[in-house]
Amino acid sequence: MAAELNQMPVKEEEYFDVLTKTGEKTGFSKPRGDVHRDGDYHRAVHVWIFAESTQELLIQRRADCKDSWAGLWDISSAGHISAGDSSLISAMRELQEELGVTLPKDAFELLFVFLQECTINDGKFINNEYNDVYLVTTIDPIPLEAFTLQESEVSAVKYISFEEYRRVLAQEHPDYVPYDVNGEYGQLFTIIEKRYKENAEARSLSLEKQLNRYASTSLSAELTGLSASDKEALTVLVKAATIMDKILYLQVWCSNPSLRDWLKEKADKSQLDKLKWMYYVINKSPWSSLDENEAFLTTADSAVKLLPKATKPVPGWKGFEYRTAFPAAKPPGANFYPPDMDKMEFNLWKDSLQQDKQEEAMGFFSVIRRHSESLFEDVISQKVGNDTSSPQDLYMVPYSQEYSSLLSEAATLLRKAGDMSSSSSLKRLLYSKADAFLSNDYYDSDIAWMELDSKLDVTIGPYETYEDALFGYKATFEAFIGVRDDKATAQLKLFGDQLQVLERNLPMDNIYKSENVTAAPIRVIQLLYNAGDVKGPQTVAFNLPNDERIVKDRGTSMVMLKNVSEAKFKLILKPIADVCITEEQQEFVDFESFFTHTICHECCHGIGPHTITLPNGQKSTVRLELQELHSSLEEAKADIVGLWALRFLMDKDLLPKSLAKSMYVSFLAGCFRSVRFGLEEAHGKGQALQFNYLFERGAFVLHPDETFAIDFEKVEDSVASLSREILTIQAKGDKEAAKTLLQKYGVMTPPLKRALEKLETVQVPVDIVPDFPIANQILLNIN
Repeated sequence: MAAELNQMPVKEEEYFDVLTKTGEKTGFSKPRGDVHRDGDYHRAVHVWIFAESTQELLIQRRADCKDSWAGLWDISSAGHISAGDSSLISAMRELQEELGVTLPKDAFELLFVFLQECTINDGKFINNEYNDVYLVTTIDPIPLEAFTLQESEVSAVKYISFEEYRRVLAQEHPDYVPYDVNGEYGQLFTIIEKRYKENAEARSLSLEKQLNRYASTSLSAELTGLSASDKEALTVLVKAATIMDKILYLQVWCSNPSLRDWLKEKADKSQLDKLKWMYYVINKSPWSSLDENEAFLTTADSAVKLLPKATKPVPGWKGFEYRTAFPAAKPPGANFYPPDMDKMEFNLWKDSLQQDKQEEAMGFFSVIRRHSESLFEDVISQKVGNDTSSPQDLYMVPYSQEYSSLLSEAATLLRKAGDMSSSSSLKRLLYSKADAFLSNDYYDSDIAWMELDSKLDVTIGPYETYEDALFGYKATFEAFIGVRDDKATAQLKLFGDQLQVLERNLPMDNIYKSENVTAAPIRVIQLLYNAGDVKGPQTVAFNLPNDERIVKDRGTSMVMLKNVSEAKFKLILKPIADVCITEEQQEFVDFESFFTHTICHECCHGIGPHTITLPNGQKSTVRLELQELHSSLEEAKADIVGLWALRFLMDKDLLPKSLAKSMYVSFLAGCFRSVRFGLEEAHGKGQALQFNYLFERGAFVLHPDETFAIDFEKVEDSVASLSREILTIQAKGDKEAAKTLLQKYGVMTPPLKRALEKLETVQVPVDIVPDFPIANQILLNIN
C-alpha cells in the first residue's frame, strides 16, 4: 500500500483552498507561496501519536531545509490540506509520507480545530491556518527504527512525556516550535491529563448517576391470541431483529462495533467496567442521549487493535497496537458520510449529478463514501469493486451493498418467518421486506407494512432519520415486534377517520392544505421486543413510512406501544406532575389524556405540509428544504397540532369535553418529560420550543412555589398560534424561519431549567429501560 502511495504523482505547485477569516471555503484556491505571502486563511492537519503506557508524545525534528521553523522539534506529523482534499485523508497521507506509518481511519481521533495566526521570516511568511488536530493513541511507544522518515520534511523523531513537552512549550524553549499552551492548543494536554488521571471511584459515581435516570421495567404481552405457527415465526423474527442492532452500531460510527465488543468483553473486570457496559447498552454509542450527546467514554476506553504491517518491520516487535478512536463531539453525519465532509462539499458534488442520482444522494437508503479512502483501507475498495474512474472523490453506496452480509442474513430469516406465519398479510410483509433488504427498493414493503393485518405485529427496516444530524436524509435500521391489542385498536378508529377533516380545518392558509389526505391506519400493540435505533429514550408510538411518495399517495400508518406508554406514565409522568404541577391541577393528569394525545401526535404527522411548492414554483418536500431542522420542527408540529386537533374534535362532539383540562395539564407535565431527553434530541428540542412559546404567551404560568399551571383562558389561542406558525414555515420550506424559531424558543430557559433541577433533586426517572422476558428467553434458547 505504501508503494502504491509513493507512486502518486507529485504536484509541481501545491494549491490551497482559500478560506474566510471564520473558516468557510471561499470557492477559490491559490499556490502555497502566494497564500503564505498574502496571509490567506487556509487549512492544515496536525497528527499526534500518543503512547498510553508511557504517557509520551512522539515529536519530530523539522528538516533544516523547511521554509518555516527549520530544525525545530514539532508535532508528530503535520501538513497542509491541498485544494480539494479532505482533512482525514490529508492526516492519513501526512503520517504515511513523513513517518512511514499507514493507518485506517478508525485510528484517528479529531480532538479540536485550532486557529494559528503568526508571522515569521521577517514578515515574509504569514501563517493564518485552521488546523484539524488529530490524536492517534498507541498502547506502547513505536520503536524509533520502525519509522521511515521523509528526508525533505523530517530529520529525527523522539518521544517526550506530555507533561515535559507542556513545560518546554510554556518556557518557550528555542529548540521547539512555539505553541501557546495557555491558549487553544493547551486543550491537547488538558484532554490527555483528564483522560488518564480521572479517579475511577468518581467516574463510577458519575455513571451510576447517569444510569439512575432510567427506570428498569419489564414489558411483556399475552401470547394466547397467537396461532402456533405465528409463535414459531416469532422466534425467528426476534433473531432477525437482533441484526438491526448490528447494523445500527455501524451506522452510528465506524469504530462503534469494535467498541461494543470490547466493552462487553471487559464488563466483568471491575465495577467501573460493568457500569461503562451498562450505560453503553442503553445509548448504543459512547455518547449519552440524555446529555446533549456528550461523550461518557473516551478513546482510552476503546478497543485495542493490532496492525502488524502499519510500519516497516522491527525484529521482536509484534507491530502497531492502537486504540480505535471516536471523537468526543458526536459527528453530526454519524457514519452515513465521510467524517470530514462538510455541507458545501456534499452540495457541490450532489449538484454535479444527474437528477435521479441527486435524489439517491439525498435519499434514505444510501451512504456517502470517498474514493480516496480506498488507498488506505482495502475494505472500501472491495465494496465498490473497480469503480474508481470518477474524478470526484465522493460516491454513493446503497444500503444493500454497504450492509450486504447482515441484510442477507436478515432477509433469509424474514423469508423463513414468512414461510411459518399463518397470516397472509404478515407473509407479504416479510417476503417483500426481505426483497427490499437485497434490492434497496423499500416502496412495496412499506405499502405491505401499512396494510398489515396480523395479530403478530412487525416493523423492521430503515425508517427514522434522527441520527443524520447533518441533513436528516439517512435512515437508521430498527425493529419492533409486538402483539396487537384488538380492543384498543378498535377504539382508535375515530382518529384515522377524521384526518381529512382535520387537514381541511388546520390553522394555516387554505392554499397550503391537501385535498387528498388518506386516513392513517392505527394499530395498538403490546411490545414484545425492540432493537436497532431504539437507544436512549424509548418511543411510545411511531408514524411511518417517511417516504414522501407514499405519504402523498397513501398517507401513513401508526403503531402505538401501549405497555410502553403505561410504564412511562406510571414511572415518570405522574411523579413529574407531583413535583412540577400546582396541587389544584394535579388531579387532571391521567393516563387517558396522555395516551390520547400520543395517538393524536402520531396522526398529525400524516397531515400538514409534506410535498410542497416553493415560492419559485419548484416542487420539493419539507424534509429536503429544512434538512437538519426538519426532525425537531416536525416533532413540535405533531405535538402542538395534536393538541389543537383534540380541541377541534371536542368542539365537534367527537370527544368528550371533559377531556379538555386533563389534556392540557397532562401535556404540560409531558413537556418536562420530553425536555429531559436533551435539546440535541428532536423530541426534546421540539418540546422546549412549545413550552417556551406557550409560557411567553401566558398559557403556562409559573407560581411562587415554583410549580406550573395552565391558564385555560389563554392556552387554546396560544396552541392555535404556534400551530399556524410551524405549519406555515413547513408549507413554505422556509429554513431561515425554522432556524429563527428554534433558536429563539428551542433553548433551555430559566423556568425550564428550574423545573429540571427540581426533578433531579427528587430523582424522578427521565425514561425507562425495557426488559423483554419473552424475547430474552427466545434468544437464550437460540444461543
